[in-house]
Amino acid sequence: MSDDNAPPDFTRADFTPGFLDHGGPYFLKEVQAGPRIIGLRILPHHINYKDAAHGGVISTFADVALSHAVYDAERPRLAPSTITLNVNYLAGAKLGDWLEAYVRIDRMGGRTAYTSGEIHRGDEAIATMTGVFAIKR
Repeated sequence: MSDDNAPPDFTRADFTPGFLDHGGPYFLKEVQAGPRIIGLRILPHHINYKDAAHGGVISTFADVALSHAVYDAERPRLAPSTITLNVNYLAGAKLGDWLEAYVRIDRMGGRTAYTSGEIHRGDEAIATMTGVFAIKR
């Protein structure tokens, strides 16, 4: 399966090289209002011994999606650092599943941003998430 196997309205994210190269690839979809939607196709390197996406893949995806919303919220872009990340797993993801992260910025303070959201497989929420980020302007 190609790692570019994303829906046509998503473009491959050009995140900074490093750790995120191992967890992705990630994809972005522009929306009219609110943070962009982040997408992830579950590939063989995401799978655990039970043939499901490893929980760490889902939590990394949550952190990527929440922090990207904060990063992209202002111009010049912000530099978020994760303070707290909570992920609630509701269902598993299997090889080939397409996941989308929907994020809300609940509060943007002077030095702290509060976020929440869900990770979906189609119409089903498979995880909920909240994050608090230190921001540097």
